[in-house]
Amino acid sequence: MENQNSKTILTVPVAVIVAGILIAGAVFFSRLDNREQVNIETDKNTKTTLLEKMYPINEKDHILGNPDAPIKIVEYSDAECPFCKVFHNTMHQIMNEYGKSGQVAWIYRHFPIDDRHPIKARKEAVASECVNQIGGNIAFWKFIDRFFELTPSNNQTDIEVVIPQIVKELGINETTFNSCYNSDKYDEHIENDFQNAVQTGGRGTPWSIVVAPNGKTFPIDGAQPISVVKQIIEVALQEK
Repeated sequence: MENQNSKTILTVPVAVIVAGILIAGAVFFSRLDNREQVNIETDKNTKTTLLEKMYPINEKDHILGNPDAPIKIVEYSDAECPFCKVFHNTMHQIMNEYGKSGQVAWIYRHFPIDDRHPIKARKEAVASECVNQIGGNIAFWKFIDRFFELTPSNNQTDIEVVIPQIVKELGINETTFNSCYNSDKYDEHIENDFQNAVQTGGRGTPWSIVVAPNGKTFPIDGAQPISVVKQIIEVALQEK
């Protein structure tokens, strides 16, 4: 990854040109091995990137940063995906640079890939929702951070050990957590996130959508390097 220390200031005409280049680049990068693909049949005669179908950001979303930030990055993620683990660190770098000033908010949604991570990915998503229910939004993000820090990905996580460990570290009431975790309370919510990722054109994880101040959207397909993410943010900031 390559860090850029200075922001690129673009005029509106140049920004439009660069936006086209970046979107083309995103298509190119999506062909590289930087995501885990979903086994979904698509109609080749229709567009697969239907960003306008992203359901609106709302109070049920997990938001890190200023909810009123001009730039929103909605990430659809799988806790067992190794590329999501990489991109999670990239997004924290983005939040350190843009989030502290209130320019970017990060929204986390679930995109468990059952073909590659049967049972575990969805169970981990449920665990994160139960932590959120008991401990709130801050606890949710601490859980996700710690989970990516501790686990090997690729469906190798011993969820019977790791999840209780993190729950205990966070001071979450274990009895209340287990009652939630063993229920089907969040199954529909997680499935809705999954389906929305697919509806917007997501064909692998991580799949992210950058929302500009004027509502225009830009895709980030896969674990793109921080330089690419920053360029897209700078272009999106021009869309007012």
